[in-house]
Amino acid sequence: MSATMKAAVFIAPGRIVLEDKPIPDVGPLDALIRITTTTICGTDVHILKGEYPVQPGLIIGHEPVGIIEKLGSAVRGYQEGQRVIAGAITPSGTSNASLCGFHSQCGGHASKHGFKALGGWRFGNTIDGSQAEYLLVPDAMANLTVIPDGLTDEQVLMCPDIMSTGFGGAESAGIHIGDTVAIFAQGPIGLCATAGARLMGASTIIAVETIAERGAVARLMGADHVVDFRKVDPVDEIMRITDGRGVDVAIEALGTQQTFSAALRVLRPGGTLSSLGVYSTDLTIPLGAFASGLGDHKIITSLCPGGKERMRRLMDVVAAGRIDTRPLVTHRFKLENIEQAYELFSHQRDGVLKVAITP
Repeated sequence: MSATMKAAVFIAPGRIVLEDKPIPDVGPLDALIRITTTTICGTDVHILKGEYPVQPGLIIGHEPVGIIEKLGSAVRGYQEGQRVIAGAITPSGTSNASLCGFHSQCGGHASKHGFKALGGWRFGNTIDGSQAEYLLVPDAMANLTVIPDGLTDEQVLMCPDIMSTGFGGAESAGIHIGDTVAIFAQGPIGLCATAGARLMGASTIIAVETIAERGAVARLMGADHVVDFRKVDPVDEIMRITDGRGVDVAIEALGTQQTFSAALRVLRPGGTLSSLGVYSTDLTIPLGAFASGLGDHKIITSLCPGGKERMRRLMDVVAAGRIDTRPLVTHRFKLENIEQAYELFSHQRDGVLKVAITP
């Protein structure tokens, strides 16, 4: 094995380039996996643009599919050569957050400025990530999940982040059988939230999206209605569809003030707003929609659930045929062409949803 590998490295805002980097050394609790497929996330674009700060020289990416190349001396229960995934969130399994059941917040901490979330997100954030030929997985026994026989890389590629996040938004909202659910924005996460709402028993699913191709995929994922916000006021249209009742759950999957406010306005009294968007400015809660604080509403936020048990459950859903996320992979690139992949994905050209990157 060569001592170096190709990797997509953050240099400065506007520059992620392919470089040679040392192949990581494997500690006792780590695993080295050889990446067979990975992808680019919207969060990576925020890094590229300088909107989310990371250290120069960091390898980007947090959605790995690969093969175990080498195991740490203390790792048990796995074998070299197994096909595996690891979640975008890699909890230690022993932190206070993990033991409280909030694995995503493993490593997060409180301060006078508020809670520092994203503690469990390490790949491509605080440690080197997956857009490379090799990836070092920390706390391997808490984070590696063997891929079931018969599933391809692209069938499980959404499990580490996009599917886990989208499903998490539906799960956090506590959707019941027969609920009416509105999902604002049908990017990859919104599409998985749509699929998650269907799996949880929603009987009416309303997707808000203006791009026709995404609206078509939303129907594949379970949407009963697609509301084009450029043609109609989405709040008015959702209230019309629900005969003025409002929705039981609104999922916000874009991260803007406009969609957050709209999601709150379409809730029935006692309804739940499940927020998946990443916000870059302070939010304002509209007083009327919030019923002056007397509407029995719930506002819930979620960060992508991670860890090996979460990944096992998601892959079981795929293996059982309950969801097919392959339509989300619209473009494919070799790792050597990842700079072109970023150019396409960051500008949302050519109907892109997700790209598959193969070393």
